Amino acid sequence: MIKKILLGMTLLMAMVSCTEDYTDWSKPQVNAEPKAVEFGNGSVTPVDVINLANVTEEKIQVASIVAPTSSDASYTPSFKINLGNKTFDIDNDGKMATADLASYIAETYGKRPVECDIDATLDAWISNGSTSVKLATSETFQIKAIPEAPFIDAAYYLVGDVTGWQLNNDFKFNHSDADVYDDPVFTLIFTTESDNQCWKIIPQGNVDLGNIWAVENDPKGVVGIEKDGDEALTGSLLTTNSEGNKAGAGKIAKAGMYQMTINMMDYTYTIKEIYPEYYLVGALQGWDPEAKSCLMTAESLMVHKFTTKWTGDANLKIWLGSDFGGDWKNAFGSAKGDGVTTTEGSLKTNGDAIVCPEKDAYYTFTADFSTMTYKWTKLDNQNPTEFEYVGLIGVGGKWNEGDDIDLTQVAPHNWYKANVKIPDGGFKIRADHKWRDDGNWGFDADQNYESKGTLICSGGSTSIPVPAGTYNIYFNDITGDYGFIEVK
Repeated sequence: MIKKILLGMTLLMAMVSCTEDYTDWSKPQVNAEPKAVEFGNGSVTPVDVINLANVTEEKIQVASIVAPTSSDASYTPSFKINLGNKTFDIDNDGKMATADLASYIAETYGKRPVECDIDATLDAWISNGSTSVKLATSETFQIKAIPEAPFIDAAYYLVGDVTGWQLNNDFKFNHSDADVYDDPVFTLIFTTESDNQCWKIIPQGNVDLGNIWAVENDPKGVVGIEKDGDEALTGSLLTTNSEGNKAGAGKIAKAGMYQMTINMMDYTYTIKEIYPEYYLVGALQGWDPEAKSCLMTAESLMVHKFTTKWTGDANLKIWLGSDFGGDWKNAFGSAKGDGVTTTEGSLKTNGDAIVCPEKDAYYTFTADFSTMTYKWTKLDNQNPTEFEYVGLIGVGGKWNEGDDIDLTQVAPHNWYKANVKIPDGGFKIRADHKWRDDGNWGFDADQNYESKGTLICSGGSTSIPVPAGTYNIYFNDITGDYGFIEVK
């Protein structure tokens, strides 16, 4: 019976092609009247341009179908729509799931709200309940659709009390080089020196107009929040509040250092108070989310570094201390893709692994969180002095032989010990349980105590006056950089 049915039918097969050419998206679209294409002895006619921003139903009509007919009425027809190499359900009225269409467009063309031309075919199937067979495949037709997405500008700037309500390029949000509709997340790390600092966000368009307040109360205008003066550290962003007025200003209640992240696809924000402690994860410590053993030392509040011989895969990501061991999406990595080995690059949260340009060589890795960039600097001395032991001496006034508290070498020339109890009084760091000239570290005579800094290697150095407490100890015997991070 199936063969008899098929003998009377014309089977039209069309190869589906999907364009990923974005170069014409910025040009005006001129759409001809949709034309019907053959579908066996039926036809398919695409609908006019679909703007998904205006669609509220779960199903959307993409075509009008005149179904091909079968010579046996006992067989029930059904349809499938082919978009690229994917197949979706479609009903007799030419309606498919709105979510399926939106997902396909986002995956294939991106989320930028411009018209996409999608090549499609329909398959007709017939079934008697136990046997199904493809009856016909239509000629190729085009679905024209615009994905739903808010306006996202090329760049954004924080303004407010901290900038004197003026544009300051130091407060420009950092962003990857990706299209803003593929990566809608912007990040800024900044410091406020006073309490109760109000803020708003300026789009690049206003900057280009020469007046940061040029456009307000408009989807392309100044961004803020619903309630003026709201101190919430997370919430929704908007350009017009619920009463139809311009957006209100947010407020940061307490002075400090903050990371602000905005997602302009969702129009949400998160402000996180941060403490400038950054740790490496990667080949150095086996990508262990519990091994907080590789502290970056600070050149300044925003610039942190780590010096070692980069062995194994020589790769890394960076975790903020308060995020360590949590969501990997919060880790900083390369904004340029996985395994990048360039000597300079850009950082982003939820980034890919960064790799040293030269494996098994000594380099300093430096990250600048004010510009969200990093660089690698090769050491001139590729054969630094090796020590069997490095440890603390003088803790609790104990300066005799055998009183050393040994640290563990967690990466070449980087030493660590967790939860060390330090009573009042100072101590020094020395190598190999003795006072060797090239392994005796302490403070300079005029040096003031900070939790992170640099020791001098000299027999004339003074004791390190660490306040009483329990600390995680970090030390680099090449640079003399240290970190004494109190465990609270």
